Parts: sequence; C-alpha cells; structure tokens
Amino acid sequence: MDTLPDALLYINGEMRASSDNSFFDNTNPWTGESCGRAADATSGDVEEAIAAARNAFDNTDWSTNHDERYALVCKYVELMIANREKLVQISRLEAGAAIGAAARAQIDGALNGAKDLLECYKQVKWEKDLGIKTENGSDTKRIVTQEAMGVVGAITPWNVPLYVNVGKVIAAMLAGCTVILKPAPDTPLMGSIMGDLAVEAGLPAGVFNVITSADPAMAGEMLTTDRRVDLISFTGSTAVGKLIMKNGAESLKRVFLELGGKSAFIVLEDAPNFAQTCMGSLVVFHAGQGCAYPTRLLVPKSRYDEAVGALDMAYKGFAEKWGKFEEPTCIMGPVISKKQQNRVMEYIEIGKKEGARLLAGGNARTDMGGGFFVEPTCFVDCNNDMRIAREEIFGPVLVVIPYEDEEDAVRIANDSDYGLGGAVFGPTDRALAMTKRIRAGALSVNGGTSITGDLPFGGYKQSGMGREWGLEGIEEFLEIKAIGIRAS
Repeated sequence: MDTLPDALLYINGEMRASSDNSFFDNTNPWTGESCGRAADATSGDVEEAIAAARNAFDNTDWSTNHDERYALVCKYVELMIANREKLVQISRLEAGAAIGAAARAQIDGALNGAKDLLECYKQVKWEKDLGIKTENGSDTKRIVTQEAMGVVGAITPWNVPLYVNVGKVIAAMLAGCTVILKPAPDTPLMGSIMGDLAVEAGLPAGVFNVITSADPAMAGEMLTTDRRVDLISFTGSTAVGKLIMKNGAESLKRVFLELGGKSAFIVLEDAPNFAQTCMGSLVVFHAGQGCAYPTRLLVPKSRYDEAVGALDMAYKGFAEKWGKFEEPTCIMGPVISKKQQNRVMEYIEIGKKEGARLLAGGNARTDMGGGFFVEPTCFVDCNNDMRIAREEIFGPVLVVIPYEDEEDAVRIANDSDYGLGGAVFGPTDRALAMTKRIRAGALSVNGGTSITGDLPFGGYKQSGMGREWGLEGIEEFLEIKAIGIRAS
C-alpha cells in the first residue's frame, strides 16, 4: 500500500465528503509527499455532527439499553480486529510507524485495549442498593445509580491515533454516551476508518460521528464551546488542554485531559544488570513520540561514567541498524511532520547552547527518502534546570542527569511541571517504595507494564486530569445519581 483511500466524514450514520466537497492532503512522513487526501469539514458539518449526536442521546434508547449497546460495541471491536492488517498499513503510511511500532503500540495495543474495555464494562455497577436509613423521623430506601454523561467530543493526537481513538470512543460508547471524534489533521484516516467500520457494525445513526479537518482549531473550538456537548476528552499538549478548560468554563463542561509528560527513568546504584538497564533507556520507539515515554534518565553519580559508557555503546549499536526499515524488528521511523522535525531540531540546538554534551545523534537526516527523520539523540552532563530536561520535546531525545542519592533522585523526578509516567530499576522493594513517592500516574518497576487497556491511565499536575482505560476510563463518562424512596 503506497497510497491511502480518501478519509471521509462520518455523520449521522453516513460516510461522505464535506458539505463543500473540499479535501486536504494526507502526508506520508517517510517521503514528505501526499499519500492520500481527507475531507475538510466545514463548520456546517461540525454543527450537523453535534446535532446528530445530541439527537441520538436524547431521543433513542442507546444510553439505557445496556445489552443491545454492549452487543453492538462487541461487533464493532470484532470488525476492528478483523481489519488489523489494514490498520497496520494505515499507521505505517499515515503516522510514520515503523513495522515493529505499528504492530505493537499502534495497532495491537489498541485492539487489545478494546478487548480489555469490553471486559471492564462487566464491572460497571449501574445501580447500588444502600439499604434503608432512618433520617428525619422516617425510613428511606437509598439507591445510587450511574448513567451516561451525554454527548462526548473526543479530540485525539497523531502519535498513536488508533490507540487513543479506541480508548476514548469505545469507553464512551460502552458508558452509553454518543461521540463526535475529531482526529488530528496529520492522521485523519485512522479516525475515518472507524466511521467506515461503524457503518458495517450497524451502529445507530448519530451514536458515533467523525469530523476530519485541516484546521483543528475550528472544529475544536465548536466542540469545546457548544453547550450541547457535555464532555470533552482530549489528548494532546498541555497548552491546548488549558485552552479547552477555558473554552468549557462557560458551560461548566466536564473535561478529561491527558497532556504532556517529562517522565523519569531512574536506575538505582545497585540495580541488577546496571549497564544493560541503562542501555534500555534509549528514546527510540516510534521516534520518541509518546507522552509517557521516560525521556529523563537519572543515574547515580557513583556510576555515572559507567552509565554514559553503556549509552555510548547502545546508541552506536542502534545507529548501525537504524534505517533498515523493512525489518520486522524496526521500531523507529520518522517524526510525523516537517513542523515536528523542526521543533525537535530546535530543542537539540537549545541543549547545545545550554551546555549539555551531545553523546549521540543530533542531526536531521535528509538521506533517508525525503521524510522527516531525526537521528536518535542523547545529551549527557545535564541538570534538571535545563529546558531540554523540563520541556516536552516529543522526539527521539534522551537527557541524562546524575543524582547524589535516592532522596535526590526522587526530588529530581518530582521537580517537573509534569507527572504522567516513569520507571524505577533496582531491588524490587526499594524500587516499589520509590514509585510511591513519585508524583506520576503510571509507574513501572523493573520493566513491568503499567499501561494496558485494563489499567487506569492519566497524569498528575500539568499532565492532565481524569483517567482513561480500565473501569475508571468507562466511569469517566458516567454521572452519579442518588435516589431516596420513603419506606415508612
């Protein structure tokens, strides 16, 4: 597959072009050239999608017919699984995912997560009986119910588009909400194909809608300010997350935000396989385009030279095989766009000016097919006050920071505006104790997986609010109601 089919809108149960029949190019990050086109929604299209979602929630039994809804969502997920290979190819051309990354986090992570959500749904308690309580001289039977929030605007990023689309859309629909998905303009087809599969699954008209647009601000502004939209679920930058909160304030709109990160990868002084563990910290998977990737490596001063030597060896070894993009084990391709390539290169220049030492990489590569490639890059001799240690780069850039002792390591890890993920390697008891002191939402001990479809995911501080995935991710889309029934 060298080109992609048109990414069309999905509104009120129908796949179609925009109302003015306009399109924008879908760019291939490997070549920098067009690999297809996407429907460019108008404000009228967005208005129609909001109205369709509102009508489906208010005037059908989608939110209350739990059994039928669950059966339809199960069928929808089964169709996604059946189309796995097509989804892999879309992620390769549209998101620039290397084969190894496409088959793992990009697609299999999304499909496995969808199956996890179907299981988590079975744990939802739609009604709880709290028994009878005597209050104000009479007995009252108390019931607490959960019910769907309403219309959801799901605004998703380009880095792992299917994974984030699934985490929002499947959870929201299982909760009984109706959804308008607005994928990033860099990855429109991964949103549009979800509409295509919704038609095949027979989802009721208006329950799910997809809006693609070259201008993310237009559709985003409409979704975040419209009173008919009850909740915004957004994954992206902290700056945009703050704007969404501001836009939703007028209607006190419920907001879920999964934002930036600058996670720490801490290696304790007596960590088993110390050098090998340091070598495993390279920020290369999907070119470092992940909000929870640990991009600050914290190593003890007592073994700092050993850590730097291990990293030097690891980066040289990776550089020898990088570029063999047809290998099934390849996990790093280009960054998503020229804009992102420029951003990463600007941060590399900032790191040099700040006095960090460039151990590996540091260059944009124009010799790999014309796409948006940045070499795997590592800065050493860094401190936590440097911008490259404090700001999210969202590219293949690792910064290495020495620490004095474990107290200092915790201090550095927490000295950040962000609190999304992190990892600690060392004797299990001490490593686990350290994770409990780190202010972040998803922590790994000795390589354990802390991000799966049945675990809640989200951040502390400016990494966001609320939780996605797991039972908690479904309950994010539910309201709670208390009912008292006079019993005597």
